[in-house]
Parts: sequence; structure tokens; C-alpha cells
Amino acid sequence: MVYAVLGGAALIAIATVVSVLGPMLAIDLYTPAVAAWWTVFTAVAVQGVPFLLLGTVVSAAIGAFVPERVFTRLLPRNQALAVPIAGAAGVVLPGCECASVPVASSLMRRGVAPAAALAFLLSAPAINPVVLVATSIAFPGQPKMVLGRLVASLATAVVMGWLWARFGREEWLRLPKRKQAAASSPAGVKAFVAGLQHDFLHAGGFLVLGAAAAATFNIAVPRSVLDVFTGSSWLSLLLLASLAVVLCVCSEADAFVAASLSGFSPAAKLAFMVVGPMVDLKLIALQAGTFGRSFAFRFSSTTWLVAVVSSTLVGWWLL
Repeated sequence: MVYAVLGGAALIAIATVVSVLGPMLAIDLYTPAVAAWWTVFTAVAVQGVPFLLLGTVVSAAIGAFVPERVFTRLLPRNQALAVPIAGAAGVVLPGCECASVPVASSLMRRGVAPAAALAFLLSAPAINPVVLVATSIAFPGQPKMVLGRLVASLATAVVMGWLWARFGREEWLRLPKRKQAAASSPAGVKAFVAGLQHDFLHAGGFLVLGAAAAATFNIAVPRSVLDVFTGSSWLSLLLLASLAVVLCVCSEADAFVAASLSGFSPAAKLAFMVVGPMVDLKLIALQAGTFGRSFAFRFSSTTWLVAVVSSTLVGWWLL
């Protein structure tokens, strides 16, 4: 616990120092563009760190103290019914995307239908309370953006679960073998501390990279180039949906990155927030290592397509 707290304090301290010294350094060097870069970077990073910490605390607590047998007892055996229930469980039992793949794998090994486990894998990091609260703060006075994220993300998770139940094949999904030495794994408080330390420091690095990428995108990309995309609602939506895959921003902080991408339509920003927690480079790598490359390619590409369609429809309806 001490290491996790120290790591969080260090990250906040670094972000604070950067926010103070960055603009001063930029002014000294007579580079207004660099000053603007620091402003965007620190705004995204400093706003996102508290929600990142809160989200990883909740995720670590669930992983350490909530027995996995709870899922098998609550979910019906019928996959068509289990999928929406598992998807909705993401609101009650949240987790960050870094932990969603091993949790889904563990649920499958304990008898949960793959379709239901995959629906939970997608929904937990996308619609949990921490993410929704962070979204409401990143988009003040825009409750429809929060509702849109909830509806589009849940719809994507449920549709993907149903698609797997209907078209998925066992040979596409490689499940890891059950570990025999369960006694050697950490439990209780030790598991909570280990999970909190790993998730926060790991996701914090992606937050910093995402903030830097967002700031670079805002400053370095010429407005003339950006106008090509912002002038078309379809191109802007596809661009941000693709950027979400590359930036790998943690779901607890991606709303602040999306809000900083000025000039894009609300539907495009919604697509960024829906796609990011479900399809990004680190998740594809985790899925390939856990379930196999064949599964990761099929599942990630289909999820991206479903998320884009869902964001488009919900954006047209609400925003």
C-alpha cells in the first residue's frame, strides 16, 4: 500500500511541477507553441490522475475481495440472458481495462460462458461509476454525453457478447490452463496492494503518454489539415475512433483527453470514449497473449466496428 501511495504521490507531484515549470520554461525560450503544449498536457494529466487513482483502488478491491464464484451464481446458464446481465454488471463491479482480460479469462475457467465473460470484459472499464463521474466533470453541463457513453458502451458490449454466442468458435479462443499452485498467489490485503500498485503505475504511464499525445495532436497538427476532418462528421468520427486505438488512454481519464480535442463533433468525441476502453494496442496485446492471436484479431476488429456504429447511432440520437 505504501508503494502505491508513494507512486501516486510521485505522479501527482511530477504533474504539478511540470504544470508550473513548463510554461515558465516555454516563455523563457520564447516558444508560445511549447507553452500551449504544456498547458494542454498538464490540464489533461492533472485532471485525470485523481480519477485514475480512484478507479484503480476500486478495481484492486474487487479483484482482491470479491469472490469470482459470485459471477457463476448470479449469471443464468442461457447465454442470451447471461450476456446483458454480465454487461450491466460492469456498472456494479467496475475494473480498469488493464485488468479486464485476466478477469474474463478467470471467469471462463470457472464456468462462466465465454459470451458473458467477454461482455463483462468490454463493459466493466467503460461504464463503471468512476468513468461516468469523470466524464460528467470533463464535459460539465452536458449530461447527454454521459448518457451517450453509457448507452453506446453497454450496447457495444452486449452486441459483441451476442455475436460471440451466435458465431464464435471454440478453436478461436485459447484459454490458459488453470494454475495449480493457487496457495502461492497473493490474497486479501496483499492482493489488493499488489493490484493497486500495478494498475495505478501501469495505467498512469499510459495516462501521461495519452496526455502528451493529445497535446501534441492539438499543437502540432496544422489547422488546415484538421479542418479536412472536422469539416466532415464521418471523417472526424473515424479519425478519433482510430486515435483511441493508438493513444491507449486509461478509461478513467480518457474523457479529459476527449474534451481537450477541440474542433471535433460531440459524436466523434463519444466514439473516442467508447472505442478506447474496448480496443487499443495494449488490450490487443493482452488479448493475443491470453486468448491467442486469432481471437485477438477477430474480436478487436469486430469490436471496433460495432463500437463505431453504436457511437454513430447514439450520437445521432442524443447529441
